[in-house]
This record gives sequence, C-alpha cells and structure tokens, in this order.
Amino acid sequence: MLQDLNLREFIDELASKSPAPGGGSVSALAAALASALTGMVFNLTIGKREYLKYENVLRGTIDSSMHHMNLYSKEFLTFMEKDTESFMSLMRAYKMPKNTKEEVKLREDAIRRGNSKSLEVPLRVAENACRLYPYIFTAVNYGNKNAISDAGVAASLVETAVEGAVLNVKINIRNIKDENYKENLKSKCSCLLKESRQEKEKIMEIVESKLD
Repeated sequence: MLQDLNLREFIDELASKSPAPGGGSVSALAAALASALTGMVFNLTIGKREYLKYENVLRGTIDSSMHHMNLYSKEFLTFMEKDTESFMSLMRAYKMPKNTKEEVKLREDAIRRGNSKSLEVPLRVAENACRLYPYIFTAVNYGNKNAISDAGVAASLVETAVEGAVLNVKINIRNIKDENYKENLKSKCSCLLKESRQEKEKIMEIVESKLD
C-alpha cells in the first residue's frame, strides 16, 4: 500500500515510469496533509492558557475539530489508495481482448465501470477537501497563535487538493457520452473550485492580518 511506503520510497514511486500513483493520489495526499496540519494546530492549542479561557462551547468545538481532523487524515489516505487502484483498474480494462463481440462488450463494460470509479474518487476528494475549510477557520481564529502560519499552509494544501482532484475529474469527463451527466459534472467542478478559492482567500486574509 502507498501509505505504508516511507517518504523516499513514495517519492521514488511517484517519479517512476508507472502512471500511478499520479496527480489524483497526490491531491488526496495534500488533503491528508492539510488535515494533519490543522490537527497539529489544535493539539498545540488544547490545554494552553488561552484555550482554558474559552467558553465550554468553544473548547468543545476545538476538541471536536481535532477529532475530525484525525478522521479526515485517515480518510484521505484511503482515497489516495483508491485513486491509484481505480486508475490501474481502468488501464487493465483497456488492455482486455476485443477479438469477438462478446469480448468487445465485456471490455466496454469494464472501461465504463473503470472510468466511473476514476471520476468518483477525485470528485469525493474535492468535495471532502472543501469541508476542511470550516475547521481551518476555527484553527486560524482560536488556535495557538504561534501556529497560525501552519493553519495558512493547511488552507493552501486544501486548495491544491481541490484543484488537483478537479483536474483528475475533468480528464475523465472526456470519456463520458451522456452530455447531461457531463455538463452536471463540469458545473459541480466549477462550483467546487469557486468555493475553494473564496474560502482559502478568506483564511489567508485572517492569517496575513495576524502575522502583520
């Protein structure tokens, strides 16, 4: 499994001739890193003097946010694996024999299923990555002030994850014959990109103001 490789092994595998892992898996990894980094900010906050001054509700929000970051970081690592698996499945489908009508039909069905999975995984990565922004807002506004730059890096990683995942959706959209479905996916991708850029900018404005 990719997540069981050490960092150097993963980088070497990424740079190899193998087409997977590729941009989709890296996008999921970026979201996992953003989750972990935001979780670090919360870990550096909980129990500190400022944290103890917060109302119980706010402390509960911070505690819950840290828990969710742990869950998200694991989920995105799973998506990293699934992205590579779905791509390799699609490649195997393209290599299936097509000498008879039956083989052609089996191959077409396998390609359709493989393409659907190759769309589904990065789309879910983009959607779930956008869900990280509210937690990063909490980290930026109420987290340890000495770690605010880390929260900013997390926001940048989320934007990278969303943009990268959307690119991987778009490259597979080309193989879809259903025009309505295709347009729906394109619209969804545009909305995700717009939302991500807006949320990231809001966070970075807060980060910059606090750093100044």
